[in-house]
Amino acid sequence: MKPELIFWLKEEDNSICLSSIKIAEEIYMVYEVPKELVDKVYEAIEVAKATGKIRKGTNEATKLIEKGIAKFVAIAKDVNPPEITMHIPLLAEEKGIPCVQVPSKEELGAAAGIDVGTGTVVIVQEGDAKQVIKEIVDSMKK
Repeated sequence: MKPELIFWLKEEDNSICLSSIKIAEEIYMVYEVPKELVDKVYEAIEVAKATGKIRKGTNEATKLIEKGIAKFVAIAKDVNPPEITMHIPLLAEEKGIPCVQVPSKEELGAAAGIDVGTGTVVIVQEGDAKQVIKEIVDSMKK
């Protein structure tokens, strides 16, 4: 069985890079939230949905991160193929936006108030979730 390969273009010198998906996943590994904090991430999304503003989907997330509008990003670990969300942690890190990984796209979708799974949820306005997000970010720094 041959490893799956991906190509991407480096913006700084327009060179083409080649890597296996496994290596790319390790290079762009996002902070994976410990089990005890996964519920806090879902809670932050639910509260922000009710009192602030969220956006769902990887394309929306990409745009909001690039514009610097996103305040917090959650991506699902079980997205297949992983290339769909693989660029999100890199963009978020570049813009200084906290990005966490949760285990399930179905649960992420449910927290966002939709009946289907979603690979990415972005909190645009925290609303009453500001304190919960701060706790998650503080836990990420430990």
